[in-house]
Amino acid sequence: QVQLVESGGGLVQPGGLLRLSCAASANIFNFVAMGWYRQAPGKQRELVAVITKDGSTTQADSVKGRFTISRNNAKNAVYLQMSNLNPEDTAVYYCYALSPGQSWGRGTQVTVSS
Repeated sequence: QVQLVESGGGLVQPGGLLRLSCAASANIFNFVAMGWYRQAPGKQRELVAVITKDGSTTQADSVKGRFTISRNNAKNAVYLQMSNLNPEDTAVYYCYALSPGQSWGRGTQVTVSS
């Protein structure tokens, strides 16, 4: 199983930005897809954004135009650039890999508050 380690979470004011990183323990070049999910208190885990092996991306409607997912195969990493954050984005953000087996990171907390 692939080990995934997230970083970059923290406290940010509304309208601010953050960049999350996910480092994989294996070569991600042939991974089917990698992505980010989030889970807010009392809510189910939901998809935020996914990037496939060929670079195609999908984002949840709630983050379109604000969040961008990217991957760097040379660094075995995937990123989530988040801008114009609002309190509804507060959640634990989890990195996900489909290689084709599923792997999850432990998550990183993002809190949007003034």
